[in-house]
Amino acid sequence: MSTALPIAAVTGGTGFLGRYVVRELAAAGWRPRLLVRGDPVHPQLADVDFEIVPGDLSEPQSLRRLVKGASAVVHVAGTVKALRRADFFAVNADGTARLAETTAEAAPGARLVYVSSLAARAPELSDYAASKAEGERALAEYGPGDWVTVRPAAVYGPWDREILRLFRAATGAFLAVPAAPKARICMVHAADVAAAVAALARAGPARRHFEVTDARVDGYDWSTIAAEARHAVGGNARVLSVPPAAVRAMGAAVGAVAQLRRRSSILTPGKARELMHDDWSSAPEQQPPPGVWRPCVGLRTGFEETARWYARNGDLPPLPDGPELRKGRSRYQCGKSQIDAGHGKAGMVMTPEKSSWRSKTTGSYNEQKFYDF
Repeated sequence: MSTALPIAAVTGGTGFLGRYVVRELAAAGWRPRLLVRGDPVHPQLADVDFEIVPGDLSEPQSLRRLVKGASAVVHVAGTVKALRRADFFAVNADGTARLAETTAEAAPGARLVYVSSLAARAPELSDYAASKAEGERALAEYGPGDWVTVRPAAVYGPWDREILRLFRAATGAFLAVPAAPKARICMVHAADVAAAVAALARAGPARRHFEVTDARVDGYDWSTIAAEARHAVGGNARVLSVPPAAVRAMGAAVGAVAQLRRRSSILTPGKARELMHDDWSSAPEQQPPPGVWRPCVGLRTGFEETARWYARNGDLPPLPDGPELRKGRSRYQCGKSQIDAGHGKAGMVMTPEKSSWRSKTTGSYNEQKFYDF
């Protein structure tokens, strides 16, 4: 009787969210196979054995090698910042269409899980949101019969550079948030998203769009998010409410500078519109079935552990260690895996040649050397 593990083909497995997903898939009994453009060694992939296929979403032959023989295809790759609308669509829409079509041809029996975004509900807000919505449409049109879309809310956790900016501001004198008192913003820890993705890769309704948030499905207001950030870092920053006109002006100014420098920025006019949007809430009926997945990390716990992780790694001032940090690592027990944000080793096997390639990594990690999918 064969004991070979089923293969889960993964795009974007070396990025912030993708690394959580790869760990969760491995813990859930899958053999991850990663599409990579560079060296995939990362401390967060400690003790995870996986195959690699060199290439990217623009290469049909690489995609065919990636999905061949896979029982599940997990599409995490995407871009959250780009200089032009066409750049967003090239990855988030065209890349998704290409993967969906390849999966339908080369692995028609596989379940395809697409990690989209809550922003896809409002494609009129930004080029990013529009490209994610178009990716969902392409999946339905070109993909295999068994597909499902995951729409995470605002994702945070150790290794995320965006939430670090919020924590750093909370340790200072002023913490600026949009002046949008009616806005509701859902949050979700990366470990919970990974658990949802792995659960849906194996079970659950097909041809559905599922929103993934923490247990607070109605979301938070900006003042609550600011208060939780201050609590997490023990800061006393004064919260400043930035008027909508000022948020839009900052988005336009930063976007213009990015165009002049030819370097993409997360803050753009479109992102400013997303920030000012009133309704990023969810509802129980939009979530995966409770028998398939439930969130396990609340905002206070998630913010506290993430802030302490950054403090331990020197990105924030020292903070009092909680019980997990005194063990030397930050861990969350979500789904099947224990998400470990520490350091370690990673094991890889090249495919399709199956030639062995293993590498170890220790010590500090430079986020810039990896592709942020």
